[in-house]
Amino acid sequence: MSIPRRHFDALIIGAGGAGLNAARRLAGADLRVAVVSKVFPTRSHTVAAQGGVNAALANVLPDNWHWHMFDTVKGSDYLGDQDAIEYMCREAIPTVYELEHAGVPFSRLDSGKIYQRAFGGQSQDFGGDQAVRTCAAADRTGHAMLHALYQQNLRARTHFFDEFFAIDLLRDDEGCILGALVLEIETGEPLIIESKTTLIATGGYGQVYRTTTNAYINTGDGMAMALRAGVPLQDMEFFQFHPTGVAGKGILITEGARGEGGYLINARGERFMERYAPRALDLASRDVVSRAIATEVREGRGCGEEADHVLLKLDHLGRDVVGRRLPGISDICRTFLGLDPAEQPIPIFPTAHYAMGGIPTDRFGRVVAPAGHGPEEIVPGLYAAGECACVSVHGANRLGGNSLLDILVFGRAAGTDMLQFLKENPNHRPLPEAAVDKAASRLARWDRKGEGESVAKVKAELRKLMEDHCSVFRTREVMAEGVEKLKALRERIEGVRLKDHSRVFNTARIEALELDNLMDVGMATLCSALYREESRGAHSRIDFPKRNDADWMKHSLYQREGDRMDYKPVRTKPLTVESFPPKERVY
Repeated sequence: MSIPRRHFDALIIGAGGAGLNAARRLAGADLRVAVVSKVFPTRSHTVAAQGGVNAALANVLPDNWHWHMFDTVKGSDYLGDQDAIEYMCREAIPTVYELEHAGVPFSRLDSGKIYQRAFGGQSQDFGGDQAVRTCAAADRTGHAMLHALYQQNLRARTHFFDEFFAIDLLRDDEGCILGALVLEIETGEPLIIESKTTLIATGGYGQVYRTTTNAYINTGDGMAMALRAGVPLQDMEFFQFHPTGVAGKGILITEGARGEGGYLINARGERFMERYAPRALDLASRDVVSRAIATEVREGRGCGEEADHVLLKLDHLGRDVVGRRLPGISDICRTFLGLDPAEQPIPIFPTAHYAMGGIPTDRFGRVVAPAGHGPEEIVPGLYAAGECACVSVHGANRLGGNSLLDILVFGRAAGTDMLQFLKENPNHRPLPEAAVDKAASRLARWDRKGEGESVAKVKAELRKLMEDHCSVFRTREVMAEGVEKLKALRERIEGVRLKDHSRVFNTARIEALELDNLMDVGMATLCSALYREESRGAHSRIDFPKRNDADWMKHSLYQREGDRMDYKPVRTKPLTVESFPPKERVY
């Protein structure tokens, strides 16, 4: 089969904030840049980010990057790499100003400065009073950023392959990444994109859970591609459950609602966070609030006929504040719940939200992987940034407002390092036909028609399995059972068949390829969680309720071959300041 080919200096897979910020940097240097996205770029999941982006601008209260760094290290439950965290918190301030100059319409204070709101787990003076650090565009911050970045890329003449699906990376015998095989979703025609350097920026994989804030597109495609290329995934046991998803639906209610003064109550009308975080209350770290809500429901203090949720109160803030600061939340509540949050409380429950783990990278966005069983080495020509990557700045638990910051800072860092890589490697390397054949075989595998199980059936079982066996609270017995069930489900993929292509739209094959990817990242999550025998951040073990720094102050690495687990140390040495040693994490 003859497959058409295109050649570019840089290939970026994913058109969210990380991908577009890297593309803007590269295209602005007059390079040929291709951005592949399985949806139109402004539908990438960055558009759903609501609350804001953290930067110590001190527009409302005193602040500095060092306090921000402390909060991020503490929020990570001391599993974050402190050199990368220092870099991110320092770069936050110029990054936000750069975005402002690029056209992001931030909300404004009366002084004209960028509006900032309070968010969870953030403090002044290394654990003191509540900080006000999160820069916001009402409650549609990601939407504002993504549109501005897309427009800047159009200006820079970035080449977009809209509604193309990345099948697999192309790799030569020396391990260099030379581009990717992609598929035009509308026509089903494959295309080889050869590139001197490649960035994976495909976002998260929340669709592995039945109830999630994530869009249908979040299926772990980039992470699974990295696994198939021999790169392990790091810290996959740490999947964040956002405390305030709409009960039963999973739709996100931004932490900014609590930052504006909203608070949680149980069936007795109690502000129950006083029991779990007496100082920070409703603005404790997300893992703390999620466990508190789950505990209230488990102990019989839930609300509603089924006693299966708690309530988020905003009505005391007044219609003006709710309408001006939280217009998107108001729309969500009216559309999906038929209620006005300025008058009635919102039913909420924790929902799968964000992957702290992903493709291991350094702070320049370069993918690093063990060479055999030896030390880590940089994978030549391959970069990753955003939620699909693990720098690691979030460690065991991400602070709200640090996700947009992560994608922007490290997307730009990756773009900058790719420029240097291209100066040192100005020519295309020869692409072996064996690499194309290997990638094409994955596509051919899903030309199976006839009688068999459907993709939808197997995917539904996978998502329920993950929710039942790897949720907010975990035990060895439950997770071990989940691993065995998932292994059996993985084998059943071979019996999955598509309907006759003449009678269905081509997306059937895309959904099958996505299921492949979800199986891989789901197994990475369950195996990593099963073997970490402690509670840390978002990984909460009932059978190992304490954090164990002596044995588990290390990153996990899941290898697809043999479902093998390896580990590596946390980088506790910052770049220029003293490290923050582990201590008890209380709010």
